[in-house]
Amino acid sequence: MIILDTGAVSALAGGHKALNLLAGNMARTPGDRLRVPALCLMQAETRDEQASRIVLGLSGVVVDDLDTIAAVSVGAMIRDGYGGADTCHALFCALPRAEFTGMSILLTGNEDAYPPGVLTVDIDSPGMLGFH
Repeated sequence: MIILDTGAVSALAGGHKALNLLAGNMARTPGDRLRVPALCLMQAETRDEQASRIVLGLSGVVVDDLDTIAAVSVGAMIRDGYGGADTCHALFCALPRAEFTGMSILLTGNEDAYPPGVLTVDIDSPGMLGFH
């Protein structure tokens, strides 16, 4: 599962080349989607009024809702000092899930925002999807 945090959502909405190609590839692959935590989408929208319109217009993107369990878990993470609401929702989405047994990849503009053990990839790292 590939998850986009707030920075990655903002970059995707801003036309980030590698992320847009990834979203296009995901749209053509049955069952594969980029997952955007709802609180990351909300935070990106507060920074850019077009972000949600652009990102939600991509067929390769789905929003990971903040349901009851997620709300309680994200609240506990915030209380325990793991970061803001959007960072903690992205972190919650990266945790193992029953419906997805593989390792989640969290695409971000700030790898230092996440604790050790979370597989993060900087969206601007050299070689991201083969771009240098």
